Amino acid sequence: MKSLRAGRANIADAFIKISPKGVMLYHAHIAEYDFGNLNNHASYRTRQLLLKEAEIEKIAAEIQSGGHAIIPLKIYFKHGLAKCLIAVGKGKKMHDKRQDIKEREAKREISRAMSRRK
Repeated sequence: MKSLRAGRANIADAFIKISPKGVMLYHAHIAEYDFGNLNNHASYRTRQLLLKEAEIEKIAAEIQSGGHAIIPLKIYFKHGLAKCLIAVGKGKKMHDKRQDIKEREAKREISRAMSRRK
């Protein structure tokens, strides 16, 4: 909790799966507490999220259609408890990815050309 409060968490590569154990958060990096002892937690360990049964069923029904993933959007505090805002999303198609890459490269080239002119 102290590392979370210090803002030392990274959920950029994290994802969520529904397993028989519950709803689990994978690949979230929460740094070890600097002033802790040898019994600190592992920074990349799998963490269980607490959801109500109705919420779990609703999310499970959404991802059953295929091609959907559950991702964490942000971690925040509310009344002293750490909360994780999650969303169900669908991945991009290959042609969408290519289009984004082309646009990014075009912007990069424009910025390079502008910086050379100065």
